[in-house]
Amino acid sequence: MSSTQAAPRGRVLGIGGIFFKSKDADAEGLRSWYQDKLGIKKSPHGTMFPWKSCEGPETEHVTVWSIFPSTSKYLDPGSADFMINYIVDDLDALLENLNGTDVKIDPKREDHEYGRFAWIYDPQGRKIELWQPPASNAS
Repeated sequence: MSSTQAAPRGRVLGIGGIFFKSKDADAEGLRSWYQDKLGIKKSPHGTMFPWKSCEGPETEHVTVWSIFPSTSKYLDPGSADFMINYIVDDLDALLENLNGTDVKIDPKREDHEYGRFAWIYDPQGRKIELWQPPASNAS
């Protein structure tokens, strides 16, 4: 693709989040381990790692790293105890591109002040979260 030709809409820009469950009911012990051993600040809602894309260094993105309690249903009905969130440039375009393919698309959608969300499943049943940040903070 030439440098003057725009990339097609509906693609992944980066990893927006990594979420996984702890065997601890409240996940506090595991959060403490990651803080003590690796310096990842303990937070019940996750730690945010900022980054900038080479393609658009003017836009700051974040990758959220978060541990969920073992009882959390947020990763359901996925078959894994983790989920990856991908930042996308155009959620509607990506879902339209996937519609009619062999990708299972969850009908659920969420809109929040921090972005729009949808979910799909890989061939092995892992839930994947798609996140389009709001244009105002693009990340």
